[in-house]
Amino acid sequence: MSAADFTQESAALARDRQGHGAALLRFVKRNPTMTIGALILLLVAILALAAPLFAGDPVSMRPAQRLRPPSSTNWLGTDHLGRDVFARTIFGARVSLYVGVAVSVMSILFGLVIGLVSGYFRRADAVVMRLMDGLMAIPGILLAIALVALTRASVTVVIFAITIPEVPRVVRLVRSVVLSVREAPYVEAAVSSGTPVWKILLRHILPSTVAPLIVQATYICASAILIEASLSFLGAGTPPEVPTWGNMIAQSRLFLSRAPWTIFAPGVALALVVLAVNLLGDGLRDRLDPRLARRM
Repeated sequence: MSAADFTQESAALARDRQGHGAALLRFVKRNPTMTIGALILLLVAILALAAPLFAGDPVSMRPAQRLRPPSSTNWLGTDHLGRDVFARTIFGARVSLYVGVAVSVMSILFGLVIGLVSGYFRRADAVVMRLMDGLMAIPGILLAIALVALTRASVTVVIFAITIPEVPRVVRLVRSVVLSVREAPYVEAAVSSGTPVWKILLRHILPSTVAPLIVQATYICASAILIEASLSFLGAGTPPEVPTWGNMIAQSRLFLSRAPWTIFAPGVALALVVLAVNLLGDGLRDRLDPRLARRM
C-alpha cells in the first residue's frame, strides 16, 4: 500500500468516525430520556455484576462497629449489626435487577402466548379473558404475600408470585393488538390462501405486538422491583439474610433518627433504578410510537 492510499484510507475512516459520532449525538438529542435511563441502568448493572470485586462483604457482622457514620473505611456507614451499608446496597442491586428482568421476561412470554390464542380464536377468548379478569380482581401484592406465605421464602418464589398478577395485563395488551390486526387485508389474504394458523400468528400478527410489548416490559420491570422491595419490607419476600433494598429498609427503620444513612442509601438506590426504568420506558414509547416519532 502506497502512502497516498494509506492517507486516503485514514481520511475515510476519520470521516466514518465523525459520521457515527454525529449520528450518536443526534440520537441523544432526540431521545434524552431514553439515553439517561439507559445510562443509569447500565451503570447500576455494571456495579451489581462487579460487586464482588470492590464492594466488600455484605454479610459479615461486626457488632463493635454498629451504626457507624460514613467514613473512608465504610463509605455509607454501617447498620445496626455492623454490616457495611455500601456493600449491602450494591449487592442488593443484583436481587432487584434480577427480579425485575425475570418478571418482565416471564410475564411477556406467558402473556404473549395466551394473548395470541385469546385474540385470534374467538371460542377461547371468552374463557381466557374471564380467567384473566378473575386474576386482575385480586390485588397483586396480596396474591404475592399469599403465595410466599404458602411456600418457603426465596427469590424464585418471589419472581413467580409477582409474575402471576402481571400476566393478565400483558394478555389484554396483546389481545387488543391481535383484534385490531386480525381483520387486516393481508391477514385475510393469508387465511384465504390456506396458510397454517401458526404461520399467520408468527409472520403476520406477532410483529405488530413487538413494539408495545417492549414498552410494557419496562413498566413491568419497574413494578416488579417495587413489589419485591415491598414484600421484603413486610417480611414476606426474600430471606432476611439476603441483602435486598427492601430488607435493608425494614431492618433499619427503627434506627432512622439515629442512623438515617442506613435507610437513605437503599431508598435512594431503589428510587433511582425505578426512575431510570421509567425514563427508558417513556423514551421507548416515544421512539416506537409512529405518531410521536413523526412529531420528533
